[in-house]
Amino acid sequence: MDPIAAAERLGPILPWLDLFGIAVFAATGALAAARREQTFVTLAFFALVTGVGGGTIRDLLIGAPVFWVHAPSVAGLCLGVAVLLWFAPQRWWTSNVFDWLDAAGLAAYAAFGAAKALEYGIPPVPAAVMGVVTACAGGIIRDLLAGEPSILMRPELYVTAAALAAALYVALSLAGLPPLPAGLVSAAAGFALRAAAMLWRLGLPAYRGG
Repeated sequence: MDPIAAAERLGPILPWLDLFGIAVFAATGALAAARREQTFVTLAFFALVTGVGGGTIRDLLIGAPVFWVHAPSVAGLCLGVAVLLWFAPQRWWTSNVFDWLDAAGLAAYAAFGAAKALEYGIPPVPAAVMGVVTACAGGIIRDLLAGEPSILMRPELYVTAAALAAALYVALSLAGLPPLPAGLVSAAAGFALRAAAMLWRLGLPAYRGG
């Protein structure tokens, strides 16, 4: 599929969800390096890898041009976020800020990832999976580089929130809802579930053996 035509069919607003997700994930990457008192180069690298990691894997899997390679402003956005975090007061580097930014990016990126996969002709179920990959892969890469336990190993709902946003977008799209309201509703639902999980420590039952 022509990437320009696909972008046009997504509408004028959904790409802003993509940029929002990229920016907040870049911020979590930069914060992960800042909390370890790393250099600016490391902050910038973490911001870029975290910001574009999930979208890069998605584009490679659905056969789309890798988005940030063809849009220089994306790399500039990630680097700009790193500059902002470099000069930000240290009191901003709290775990709460990190987690809430991550939750917002998770929801927005899951909705956009599913939307882009659908526009490239991916069937509904794989398209929802692409939304989850878009939302989670960057954070997984960030945690691996930082030497932290993966976000996948957290007790609260995380991947489930991304799955809700992605699956809801696919369902609303199949029901005929335009991209803008479908994206906003899906992102809001994913964020609400992740927020509830953080506030009340909601989680799925753990495996207990046979």
